[in-house]
Amino acid sequence: MKPMHLIMLDIEPMLGVLEGVVMELNDCAMPLLKTIVATADEKTAFTGIDAALLVGAMPRKQGMERKDLLAANVRIFKSQGKALDQWAKKTVKVIVVGNPANTNAGIASKYAPSISPRNFSAMTRLDQNRAQNQIARRVGVDICDVNGIIIWGNHSSTQFPDVAHATVKKGAQSVSASSAVNDDAWLKNEFIKTVQQRGAAVIAARKLSSAMSAAKACCDHMRDWWLGTKPGQWVSMAVVSDGSYGVPEGILYSFPVTVENKEWKVVQGLEVNDFAREKMDATAKELLQEREEALAACHD
Repeated sequence: MKPMHLIMLDIEPMLGVLEGVVMELNDCAMPLLKTIVATADEKTAFTGIDAALLVGAMPRKQGMERKDLLAANVRIFKSQGKALDQWAKKTVKVIVVGNPANTNAGIASKYAPSISPRNFSAMTRLDQNRAQNQIARRVGVDICDVNGIIIWGNHSSTQFPDVAHATVKKGAQSVSASSAVNDDAWLKNEFIKTVQQRGAAVIAARKLSSAMSAAKACCDHMRDWWLGTKPGQWVSMAVVSDGSYGVPEGILYSFPVTVENKEWKVVQGLEVNDFAREKMDATAKELLQEREEALAACHD
């Protein structure tokens, strides 16, 4: 395992809070965490980095229109994209967590033309983890016994959690998730809605957005991108579309991918039925609309 050098970027008024985070990290006494830098300077934050976890974004406030939210986030990710382009390694791997994550990742990529679009991603691993937990709890198995769930599309309430190709291990036997659950009505309704609206449910319960689960999913995402996916398994990542599965090229869309040598590859040849096609098209339509509105806010 390699040592980690962590650089944390925040706005100037939050540096006092960030110092508290530094204290906590130091107090964890993690042997692989060698250095920690807290800064409000983008050059300091992005110079020579191997990985960028873009967590911060403008949250939607009461009375804020969608176009205003997109415009505010364009400013943030335009600036960070330019900083990555100017100072980060050209091999940097970027994950965007701050919402709207897919579109924010696209904006950051647009303003980092010297870095391959394939190096930009948005996090849908949290949605995959949520879906995996729902199936495991429903069937009564361990989390690790559920594999092959796919999150298609946007990290939003239009995402499509798909279990058509998922399996559940029950004892020594591996069966399809649909046969293990044995309730198509639940899978096509309550299950999908629960995963789609889980973030809102967390906010309603704790009055704050997901924190621990989002951090865990971000780590899962970057670990698999860095070290590769397990043999015979795929994971969900929002990556730039090459037209696979009829998804419009250029948008950052969540696909099932495998990773080897830090390069992701969309899993090909999976059957898409009419139910899935409708869901996949709906979330793609939302992403196209988001991109159009975000690009209009770029003013260049």
